[in-house]
Amino acid sequence: MAKEKLLALQGVSVRYGGVTALDGVSLAIDEGEIVAVMGPNGAGKSTVLKAIFGLAPMTGKILWHEAEISPKPDQMVRRGVTFVPQGRRIFTDLSILENLELGAFWVREKTEMERRLDEVFLLFPVLKAKAKYWGRSLSGGEQQMLALGRGLMSDPKTLLLDEPSLGLSPKFAKEVFDKIKEINLRHKTAIMIVEHNIQSVLGIADRGYVLDKGKIAASDTALTLQTSRIMQEVFLGARE
Repeated sequence: MAKEKLLALQGVSVRYGGVTALDGVSLAIDEGEIVAVMGPNGAGKSTVLKAIFGLAPMTGKILWHEAEISPKPDQMVRRGVTFVPQGRRIFTDLSILENLELGAFWVREKTEMERRLDEVFLLFPVLKAKAKYWGRSLSGGEQQMLALGRGLMSDPKTLLLDEPSLGLSPKFAKEVFDKIKEINLRHKTAIMIVEHNIQSVLGIADRGYVLDKGKIAASDTALTLQTSRIMQEVFLGARE
C-alpha cells in the first residue's frame, strides 16, 4: 500500500534582503519516513525547516496532505507538526517535568498529560529519573533528549529536527540518533532531519536531499547517497 504524502514543498524560495537562502526547492516527506536534509554551511538546510513551520518569508507552495497551506507556527502545531530547533533550547530554570509539560500546555485532561509523559519517559528513562532536576543540571546530551521529549509531548505526526547532534560527543550523538530511530519505529512519526553528521543520519534515514547554494543538488535513497560521488562533490568541491 502506498504511503500517504504528508508534507511537500513546491518551488519554494526564501530571500533575506538581497540574499537568496532557498531557490525553487521542491521536496517531500511521506507518512512514517525519515528524510535527511544535508549540505554544506549556508546551503539553506535550516531554512527548509523554517519555511515549513512558517518562520521564514517564502514564495512557492507548502502542501499538507496535498492541500496548499499558508504555514504559521501555531497552526502547524495543531496540524501535528513539531519543530525542534538547533541549540537545545530548553528552559534551564524550570524542572525537567515543567519543561515537558510546556510541550503540551494546552492539554487540560490530567490523564492525557500523564499518558504523554509516560510515553516520553519510556523513551528517555533518564528524564524520568531526573524529573525534578533543573534543566541547567543536565548534560548536553540529556538536554537534547529533553528537547526531543518536549517536542513529542505535542503528539506530532511529523517532527522537524535541526542539527540534533550539534555539539554532542560521539557517544551522546549515537544515543540521540538511536532514539530518533526508535521514535520513528514506535510511533510511526515522520521525521525530517537537518544534520551535518552525514554518515550517522544516513544510517537511520530512508531518503535524503542534498542542498547546495539554496538548490537541490541530489535526492535519492539513503543507501544510494552513502556511496554517491555527489556527497564529495558538494562538500569537498571534488568536481572533475
